[in-house]
Amino acid sequence: MSNENKTSPKKRNLKGDLLGGITAGIVALPLALAFGLQSGMGAAAGLYGAIFISFFAALFGGTNTQISGPTAPMTAVSMVIIAGIVAANEGSLEKAIPAILIVFLLAGLLQIVFGLLRVGQYIRFIPYPVVSGFMTGIGVIILCTQLLPLMGYYPKEDAEYVQKFVPQAEEVILERILREEAAEEILVLEDFEETVKRAGQISRADIETEASALAGSSASGVLGSFKVFDRAIANISYIDLLLGLLTIFIIYGFKRITTAIPSSLVALLVVTAGAYLLIPDYRTIGVIPSGFPVPRLDIFTGFQIWQVTPYIFTAISLAALGAIDSLLTSIVADNMTKTKHNPNKELVGQGIGNSIAALFGGIPGAGATIRTVVNIQAGGETRISGMIAGVLLLFILLALGPLAELIPAAVLAGILVTVGIGVMDYKGLKHMPQLPKSEVIVMLLVLFLTVFVGLVEAVAVGLILACILFMKKISDVIDHRTQTAPLRSFSREVPWLDDSEVLQKYGDQVFIKHLDGPLFFGFASRFQDMVNALPDIEVVVIRMDKVPYVDQSGLYAMEDAVMDLHAQDIEVAFVDLHGQPLSMFEDFNLVPGLVGKELCFAEFSDCADWLKTRLDKPQKGTSNSSTLQAG
Repeated sequence: MSNENKTSPKKRNLKGDLLGGITAGIVALPLALAFGLQSGMGAAAGLYGAIFISFFAALFGGTNTQISGPTAPMTAVSMVIIAGIVAANEGSLEKAIPAILIVFLLAGLLQIVFGLLRVGQYIRFIPYPVVSGFMTGIGVIILCTQLLPLMGYYPKEDAEYVQKFVPQAEEVILERILREEAAEEILVLEDFEETVKRAGQISRADIETEASALAGSSASGVLGSFKVFDRAIANISYIDLLLGLLTIFIIYGFKRITTAIPSSLVALLVVTAGAYLLIPDYRTIGVIPSGFPVPRLDIFTGFQIWQVTPYIFTAISLAALGAIDSLLTSIVADNMTKTKHNPNKELVGQGIGNSIAALFGGIPGAGATIRTVVNIQAGGETRISGMIAGVLLLFILLALGPLAELIPAAVLAGILVTVGIGVMDYKGLKHMPQLPKSEVIVMLLVLFLTVFVGLVEAVAVGLILACILFMKKISDVIDHRTQTAPLRSFSREVPWLDDSEVLQKYGDQVFIKHLDGPLFFGFASRFQDMVNALPDIEVVVIRMDKVPYVDQSGLYAMEDAVMDLHAQDIEVAFVDLHGQPLSMFEDFNLVPGLVGKELCFAEFSDCADWLKTRLDKPQKGTSNSSTLQAG
């Protein structure tokens, strides 16, 4: 049989990877530029992040078809970090860069640590309402913060608005002078000559620069955008608005024609070409450095530790968010390719990619769902596809950097508006009427906190509340399913249950508690309450058949319950105490310390035999009632 028409799997994979990588790289280009501009570090930073994260996350990661780079959630968090550090550095991005990149580097290193500690396997336990509220909140943030650039309004360039911050700028500059003098141990309270001298060196331009930075900081974020929205309307740039709306129209309209070519790339090329040819003066995305990216070694010498310390927790949150974002995309890739990713290796790869991106001045990123899906659909099968996407972006930077500088800023604002709309969790929002109220509350609370308070606070509060509600639900379920029942109510597989003579003989002397589910802190107090409510009896039989787990709170609750029963001269016996609960009871000497091993029965029939021996004697005040005590 001829093999001429057969293609080797290796060649077929390479062809698919090449096509998938190129396609994903083309899709990533406009998004990388847009996310870079949105972050506040410039379009070039987004492109650098896309290049290095895509290449190294693919090379060292645990998901063969994953395409990584700047994403909407990661950029939203990065934007907050950048704005805060810039504000602490006299409004100068150049001064703030070392501290910013150190935070990004720390986040990448933490992701590597997460992978080495095998944290990846626990990411899947994050409740969906938290993820849903967070993603919808991210979408709202992107939409609100892009309204101003979409209308061509930039608060830092609004002279009338900036003038409002001149008095505050003078105060900030004076405080800075005093801090510098205090650090130099100059006793300013005794001699203000040095203070006056330094203040005299401050020019009007310095004050206006500080006021401009304060104006930009005041107008940042969702609340800041709303604060100056009326000024944006009054100072709208119709050229920018037209370019932005045209971009949005092309992105959504071109998808109806074909999805073979990324609509965002078509919009970027068409609108940029039209603006260049027809509009003599429009705002561009700014300068993109030419040549191969240069490592920013000044990040190790040009920052002060006090600048980074307030953002340690934020760096941890950034690393965790990147981990969640990446592993959720990995799950999508698994479902499409029928493969299984390595979550911990993926975290290491993402950490390496983000760390290297930070060293070269790029913004952080994660696994990108849309780009990954595009890669798989185009034929990408191995990690080579992600590496090719990074190489393609590097080629575009080296060969087409000067052309990229011609892209209108409003085009990237339009692209980000569509990203904000697309990132929202419409599935979760649509199903809100059918969802339990507790889950809707978590979702809406996380959404509100994400938009108006902070992303870190939103995730933290959402997780804590979701865990509390989950424990409440499980506690209610166990409480409902836990049975306190007389002997005759149990399964007929227990031979003495059908013995009417036994029922008549023991009357109200025995109480059986059937636990159904884990005995943990959410149920411990209820268990004690049930035990305290028991009537006067001689023996309590606690059935542990369906108890797979006991935590410390559950152990102590059981210990207190047994001691209370013993104090009332009530004997306690366990049935089918096995596995982790048995080990826990033995380690803490509940067995045989409080309940002897002779009272721990493997089968209920053994317990029944013991009950006959234990209770087969006259009891004072014992009724021969055929009805046993039930709870």
